[in-house]
Amino acid sequence: MELVELDVGRDIHPVDVIEQVAHNNDWAFERTGDDEIAISVVGSWTDYHVSFSWMEDFEALHLACAFDIKVPENRTLEILRLLSQINEQLLFGHFDLWEQEGAIMFRQSLLLAGGVEPSSQQVEVLLSSALEACEGYFQAFQFVIWSGISAKDALSAVLFETQGNA
Repeated sequence: MELVELDVGRDIHPVDVIEQVAHNNDWAFERTGDDEIAISVVGSWTDYHVSFSWMEDFEALHLACAFDIKVPENRTLEILRLLSQINEQLLFGHFDLWEQEGAIMFRQSLLLAGGVEPSSQQVEVLLSSALEACEGYFQAFQFVIWSGISAKDALSAVLFETQGNA
């Protein structure tokens, strides 16, 4: 089987669409190059540093979302357990641990093969789903790192559902 390589032209650069979405939403952003943009988003638990990168070879828009939490070496194994348990539950994207930096990052990509142009709605959904995942699990990471509890207990603590009305 041979893969066909197509040279596809685009009317609009995918990162230009992200810049327009960031501008329309009054988000702080910095265009770090033709193929990259960094956006700062204030969350409920922390500030998120979101980087979008256009990967021409793969025709993919890559999102990486980091937050200010450092994993100490003595909690690395339990954080890896937590990442595995969380990633089992995610339909899109995944969390990674960048061990050298001790940083936790959420990553996801939008494939735009064949010259497909990203819409502002796709970019907003990509970003909102990443932030939703980060917000939903941030406290579990904190529980494992700062409280020293197990991954299983930390995940249970953040996934409880309230029933009824007060």
